[in-house]
This record gives sequence, C-alpha cells and structure tokens, in this order.
Amino acid sequence: MSEHHQVKASPLGQETAYVNEYDPKLLYPIARDLNWQAKGVTRSSLPFRGLDIWNAYEVSWLDQGGKPVVRLAEFRIPASSPNIIESKSFKLYLNSYNLSRFCNEAEVRTRMQEDLSAAAGAPVDVILTSLNAPVEVQQLKGLCLDELPLQVEHYTPAPQLLTSGGQVQDETLVSHLLKSNCPVTGQPDWASVQIRYKGPQIDHKGLLAYLISYREHGDFHEQCVENIFMDIWQRCRPQKLSVYARYVRRGGLDINPYRSSINDTPQNLRLSRQ
Repeated sequence: MSEHHQVKASPLGQETAYVNEYDPKLLYPIARDLNWQAKGVTRSSLPFRGLDIWNAYEVSWLDQGGKPVVRLAEFRIPASSPNIIESKSFKLYLNSYNLSRFCNEAEVRTRMQEDLSAAAGAPVDVILTSLNAPVEVQQLKGLCLDELPLQVEHYTPAPQLLTSGGQVQDETLVSHLLKSNCPVTGQPDWASVQIRYKGPQIDHKGLLAYLISYREHGDFHEQCVENIFMDIWQRCRPQKLSVYARYVRRGGLDINPYRSSINDTPQNLRLSRQ
C-alpha cells in the first residue's frame, strides 16, 4: 500500500466512534519506510538512530472496585521500529481504557507495552506517573536563533538555504519557529527544535530560514524531523548531528522525535508550551 493510501485509510480526518472499553485493535501502524521509498531511499541505510517520545496527559482506567485511576504516561518508541503509530488511533486506543477494569497498574502497563510493541514492531517502553509527582517546566539548551533579522521567502521545505563553512564548531542551536501541518487534516503542528552538531559552522540565518520553510509542509512529526536531519547532514556535512523536536500536544498527546548520528538518549523535557 502506498503512503498516500495508508494515511488516507487511517482514522485521521474521519468521523470516529469513541470506544471506552479496552480494544488494542484501534491502533493503526504506518510503515516508516513509506516516506523514504517515495524518494528512492532505503530507510535502513540512513545515518541516524533515535526514538520518539510520546507523552499522554489523558490516561485513565478503572480499578477492580470501579473507581477511576488517572495517570500521566510516557511512551518511548525506537526510531528503528518498522512502524509509527498514527496519533488519532493512539488516542482512541488510550480512551478505550476509560471504562475497563484492571487488577492493578502493573497489568495496565503490561497491556500497553505489549499492544504498542506489536503495533510498532519493536519493544516500546511505557512509564506511568502519578499526577502528584512534581513536574518542572524547562527550556531547550542552546543559542536561540529566533531574534535574528531575516527576510523570509520560503514556506515549503527549502534545503538550499542550508550552508556551512569555515572553522569546525561544536554548538547547540534552538528555534521555537518550527511549524508543520498534519498531512491529512491540515491542522497546524507547532514545535520547538534543538540542533546539536560538530562540524563546519552552519550559517545561522540560513538554518533559521530553512526551519521556517516547513510552515506549510504537510507531514508527520517523525518524518519532518528525519527530513531536517538528512538535509542538514547532506548539505552541511557535520561530523556529528542531533535533531530533537518537542511538539505541542494535540488530543492529549505530544510527540517528540529525536534523531542523532551518535548513540545517546535525550531528556524528556516539559517546555512552557507543553
């Protein structure tokens, strides 16, 4: 099935009945390879690794006595998994717990881990947290580019704006101006992005203009971040590169893809917009 047809067949943009009793069949996987096959690229040959961190703020089920239990949830899906999970189907799946009874929290966590791992095609970590746990609002570390004076002409991805040269730099750059759109509904997806690299210095204005050029682009969060990584990797030739996007939540979920040329794991921050 082509990417277009697989996305169109998903729950996105369709009227959907909300199910409040546990149903793992609601999860809708979409192959990660489809985005790259359309470009004639084998995804396994790409020079990054990483993960997608999902945070869910509307997670609830019933205990054996019928009393609701409410938790925050964090899901970590490896970027090497064959599939992403379409976000509306993820939300519908979590809603299906709302009137379902479970013996304890460990049972819920095990169910979620098994179901999500089956949909993603790789082991998914699940962390459930009490709402009484303290939450700290933090910031992405790095030099923020957003106040640079800039004439903007491109609102669809323009990798030609990326240039580098001169001495090798080891720096971290941040922007809060990344915006893309849902590929089906057209709804805006807002994000902050952190780019860490070592290599010839990337032109800051060109990088900011490039990030802004996603403003009218329709794609999934994970695919946007992979495209950003590859455009910087190919055009600026860094020795090391990491791209981390923190997207604003929709439907009680935020998605935070991380792609890196090195084997490390990002911190799951909570930004002011999240």
